Amino acid sequence: MSRVLVDIPDTQLEALAAIVEEEQRPRAALIRDAIEAYIADHKRLRGADVFGLWKSKKIDGLEYQQALRSEW
Repeated sequence: MSRVLVDIPDTQLEALAAIVEEEQRPRAALIRDAIEAYIADHKRLRGADVFGLWKSKKIDGLEYQQALRSEW
């Protein structure tokens, strides 16, 4: 495991301290969990941007596909 030095605003550090006290968990564990959640969310959002692309199209996706293939 590597160490990373990060500057955190006092307001975020105070909020984090409150969560540490409430959950009785080490601050480092909470930060690791937050980073893991951010990475998972980022991966999910990168894949989600392709869903619904045809929502505003006036043509049926299958008809469009068949029209393209008929050009071959």
